[in-house]
This record gives sequence, C-alpha cells and structure tokens, in this order.
Amino acid sequence: MVAYPGVHHLDVVGPLEILATTQFFVEGAELPYDLSVVAAKAGPIKASSGLTITADKSFSSILEAEGVIDTLIVAGGHGSSEQLTNPELLDFMRTMAPRAKRVVSICTGALILAEIGLLDGKRASTHWFWCPVMAQKYPNVTVDHDAIFTCDGNIWTSAGVTSGMDLALALVEMDWGHEVALQVARFSVMYMMRPGGQAQFSAHLLAQKAEDPAINEALAFILDHPGDLLTVTSLAARATMSERTFARRFKEQTGVTPAAYVETARVQTARVALETTEQSIDRIAVSTGFQNAERMRRAFHRHVGISAGDYRERFRMSREPGHPARAGPE
Repeated sequence: MVAYPGVHHLDVVGPLEILATTQFFVEGAELPYDLSVVAAKAGPIKASSGLTITADKSFSSILEAEGVIDTLIVAGGHGSSEQLTNPELLDFMRTMAPRAKRVVSICTGALILAEIGLLDGKRASTHWFWCPVMAQKYPNVTVDHDAIFTCDGNIWTSAGVTSGMDLALALVEMDWGHEVALQVARFSVMYMMRPGGQAQFSAHLLAQKAEDPAINEALAFILDHPGDLLTVTSLAARATMSERTFARRFKEQTGVTPAAYVETARVQTARVALETTEQSIDRIAVSTGFQNAERMRRAFHRHVGISAGDYRERFRMSREPGHPARAGPE
C-alpha cells in the first residue's frame, strides 16, 4: 500500500483491514496476505485527518528487492494532487507497476495511475467529484462515473473512500473464493456486493456544488419537492430564466441535466422512504414523483442496480434499533 503526506486514512487502512481479516477464515494459511505500507521514507506519515500512519518500508527498499509483488495499491486523498508532480513517487509507481501481478488504486489514487499512463485505453473509476477532472485531464481514460470499482485487465480502480473496501473484498473473492469473501463481509458488517453505483450517494452533495444562486435554489427546491411537476419549463420559470438558459446553466454548474438530477433526487428520496417507512411501493412511487411503481422500478434499476422491492428487502430498518432487517449479507 503506497501512502504519502495528506493521504486519506481510510483509503489506507480500510482495504488493508479487509485483506487482513482473511486470516480468520483461510484454513492452513496463518497469514494469507503479507501487508506493507510503503512511502518515500519508512516512518510516520501525517494523513489528511491529522492522524499518523507508519510506513514500515521505503520505496528504495522495495525497488532493491528482487522478483514480482502480488498487488500494488496506491491510496487516494487530498494529498494526491501534489503527488502528480512528485517524481519520486511517480518513478516508483512506473518501475513497480510492471513487477506487480495487479495494480490497484483507491479513490483519487486513480489520478496517479492516470498520470503515469497506466489507465490509457482502459476503463477506470475514481471519487464521483473527481470523475469530471480525470475525464478532462486524461482524455485517453474511459472514466466510469458510476462504478463502485472497476477491473480492466490487471488494473483495478475504486470510487471514493469506503468503496476501497468493496474492491478489497472482490480481491479476496478472487484469491480465496466466494465462501471466504462472504465470511469476511459478514465479519466486517458489509454487503458481499453493494447494490448500485456511487451516483446514488451524491445528490445532496451535488446540491452544495453550484455557485449560481438561482441554480442552487433550484437544486434545493428539487430535493425538498421531489413529488412536484419538475419540468425544465417549471424550474426555469422559478429561476426566472428561459428554458434554454436554465438548462445550459444548470449543466454548467452541476455537470448533469435537470432531468437527470430530478431522477437522482427522486430515487434518493424513495430510498429513504423504503428504508424507514411501511408505505407501499405504489404510494412511495406517487409521493416521490414517479407516478407509478413501474417507472420507479426502472429508475431504481438504472441508479441502484436492483428493484425497489429488493432494495427494501435488503435495507429496510428493523423496528428494533441496532438490528438489521436481515441477518447479514448474502
């Protein structure tokens, strides 16, 4: 695991904890993974949280060792931008990538892989906020804006923060089989495969992104009134703009069309209702603006990857706090 100053603490320890947990479930393997945190120098590294991570090996010690390594992982974080111009780290990654059986990035670590050309001609993901940046800066990369993680050849990339744990769980399944991965998921209180993509998590965050007050007001109105008639005509009228101007400015400020954002907001509101209420799916579909259950079903498949009914079955809160609706991931 490659770390550096300003790295996101969870990008480092989250995936490593998933890999380390295999030791409790792999028979005959006392240490299924030999894990190391590496940096320019061995010793303490201050993460973006202010907490300290200790690198137990230096770049030079890894470069001097002979042979291949199984998995080379680079973490993301606020400090990743500075690493894009750090020759020591970039040279290490360029040299070690061909010596690794697989190369993995967590969150904005994908930008580092893109910077050294490792993602050229490949499909990749990163944190949803940074997807447009990566797409613009590295046009030879096919950026998947919605994937929790991607695998293209021997290159694995993940979206933001906790998705690195989802990716690590997929590595465990590849290395040790489904049953071990399932036990690690249960032990870690995770789903074996998280439904849907990262777009489902960003509607409220996206509402904080726009700088234009009129667009901000439209975003807030959509989130507060998902059941209303939210056409470009009605929203443009609220913003006192022409439809064309509103649609253009909305996409400039948010990166998505008004219709796409409305659907995202409605799915998000419906998700909460499915998780926390006993309302019927038909009633939720009407109250969130989908008009009927079939339209909501199609929207859920687009955004979450499963039907609204399956989503409720998996995620509905139990009546007793602290207990899931189901015994565990399947």
